[in-house]
Amino acid sequence: MKCLIVLLFTVYHVSALHPYSEQDEYDFKLWMSQFGKTYDIDEYYHRLQIFFENKGKIDHHNKGNHKFTMGLNQFSDLTFDEFRRSFLLTEPQNCSATKGNHVSSDGPYPDSVDWRTKGNYVTDVKNQGPCGSCWTFSTTGCLESVTAIATKKLLHLSEQQLVDCAQAFNNHGCNGGLPSQAFEYIKYNKGLMTEDDYPYTAHDGTCKFKADLAAAFVKDVINITKYDEMDMLDAVARHNPVSFAYEVTSDFMHYQSGVYTSTVCHNTTDTVNHAVLAVGYGNEKGLAYWIVKNSWGTNWGMKGYFFIERGKNMCGLAACSSYPLAMV
Repeated sequence: MKCLIVLLFTVYHVSALHPYSEQDEYDFKLWMSQFGKTYDIDEYYHRLQIFFENKGKIDHHNKGNHKFTMGLNQFSDLTFDEFRRSFLLTEPQNCSATKGNHVSSDGPYPDSVDWRTKGNYVTDVKNQGPCGSCWTFSTTGCLESVTAIATKKLLHLSEQQLVDCAQAFNNHGCNGGLPSQAFEYIKYNKGLMTEDDYPYTAHDGTCKFKADLAAAFVKDVINITKYDEMDMLDAVARHNPVSFAYEVTSDFMHYQSGVYTSTVCHNTTDTVNHAVLAVGYGNEKGLAYWIVKNSWGTNWGMKGYFFIERGKNMCGLAACSSYPLAMV
């Protein structure tokens, strides 16, 4: 009888602390199963609380009049502070090319461009995991495309080499870096290995570069003048996808579809905290947008892609864009 009383008290105590319905817990367990999540009992109720706080924000947003929708994803059991520490650049990167070296034309430009449909020029969406290495994925994605456009051969290049080896060019592995600085490293290092030869670990490691296995090379680095979004469009329309960085704020973590816009992010060079790849642009009901490849896997956003409003330097996206010229 004493054991039964203790058990009943424990069940009541847990229920009182965590007042979730059976449906609530069913939804959470369904999400856990979908994303392969497991927790001990204390962590379970902690993550359940965060999950439903995030779900409430998502539901509230989707009831409003917004240009994009939010949804549950693999990050739904994280606070934004936790997410930021694991998946974004640890410190904002002050990336500034006051006067770039991109030579622009006067157009005219197509109404829309998508390098994914032009040929075999864009690799599949990858997943950086819990490492602030987005800058390496932006770099490899861009160089993969630039090399493929020049050679008609699509390579999968090594992010881990950049994580481990590019520190002398003001990059910091899983703590952040910039594509423009990574392109400089590849140029002076005389090459980047493939993903097969130098696989990704999502951790900082010691440099294992082998010059005889270098597969892609950079002849020069092209920086686009800061805040010049028309030069970005010129580059994407006429040449190739372009790397860029911008500021991620808490709502972007839950992005699902549509054209992302924000009234809380900044648009200056000193606040950008995530690097991605513009693979094209378009218009949706009169709203201009960029087509962007992310590095958070295919369970996030639109199979790993997102649209972001174009023409307003949204979240500082025109602060520090760049691309390489491939040496072939």
